[in-house]
Amino acid sequence: MPSISISTTGHCATVTLNRPEVRNAFNDEVIAELTHAFTQLGQDPQVRAIVLAAEGMAFCAGADLNWMRRMADYSQAENLADAGQLAEMLRVIYICPKPTVARIQGDVVAGGMGLVAACDMAVSVDTANYCLSEVKLGLYPATISPYVIRAMGARAAHRYFLTAERFDAAEALRIGFVHSVVLAAQLDEQVADITKALVNASPNAVKECKTLLHDVAGKEIDAALIVHTVQGIAGIRASPEGKEGVQSFLQKRKPNWLT
Repeated sequence: MPSISISTTGHCATVTLNRPEVRNAFNDEVIAELTHAFTQLGQDPQVRAIVLAAEGMAFCAGADLNWMRRMADYSQAENLADAGQLAEMLRVIYICPKPTVARIQGDVVAGGMGLVAACDMAVSVDTANYCLSEVKLGLYPATISPYVIRAMGARAAHRYFLTAERFDAAEALRIGFVHSVVLAAQLDEQVADITKALVNASPNAVKECKTLLHDVAGKEIDAALIVHTVQGIAGIRASPEGKEGVQSFLQKRKPNWLT
């Protein structure tokens, strides 16, 4: 049975972690399937948004225990290769040209924090708890750290990386790790509101906007960055969807990507 399932409604695809019996913990198989799924969906012209969801009580509990037992006997070379596959999965999700939304219906632990952080947006139920538990096991969250620190900020990361404390959804919202916290009954509605906004936007503009975010976030505002942004706006104004979007607005009609 596949570790994940994929469904598509309209222009929105949903990738669902489907291992509730192990709290959707991931292993090398899950990592390979997620990498493939986000690569393929990112290239699919019919897909304009991707939701990452999960079955069961937990969103993702991090690494699978059986996988961790195998890793305990790995050589340095095997550990490097294994960590490289995890890093590639996170990178593929993070740079996916389609906007991504984490639908968090339950607890998020360790490597699961990396999955959430690699997505563009995150919506959480109010009952979900979060934990970067690695230091309790004599480890540290190295591979997921670039994404988690970007998502929650360095100051919050100092606390939760070092203490391995559990924190609730309200705290996840306060530190910016998630964008919305809702009751379980409202989760799908909130996710649908976000994906509707995403699929109604210009597909090319959304793709270019993701690239812009990666290029600009955290960079010094210097002459090179200003030139880059000037070239960017000039280029997208001259693009087919840029021209169509402006013309449709002026003519008070829907743009052709909505027809």
